[in-house]
Amino acid sequence: MEEAVRWNIKVSKETDLTLRTFLGSQGMKKGDLSKFIEEAVRWHVFHRTVQDIKTRNADTDPNELQSLIDHAVREVRAGRSAKGNADKI
Repeated sequence: MEEAVRWNIKVSKETDLTLRTFLGSQGMKKGDLSKFIEEAVRWHVFHRTVQDIKTRNADTDPNELQSLIDHAVREVRAGRSAKGNADKI
């Protein structure tokens, strides 16, 4: 894990009890609270990013959008292939 940063956060007593009850029912311990929060934050940021991209591209022609996606995928695959070949040498 990367270097940890300490957060001080406030939540309602109801949220605290609900979350700790949930974590306990999943067999998680007190220290797992940080892991749960980090995972939730990462998921939420990812979800919001996806929603922003969908909103930004809502008016884009579907065929043009598919073409852009196909081009980006080809570039990534070509880069990975080149890296894989370089690693073999």
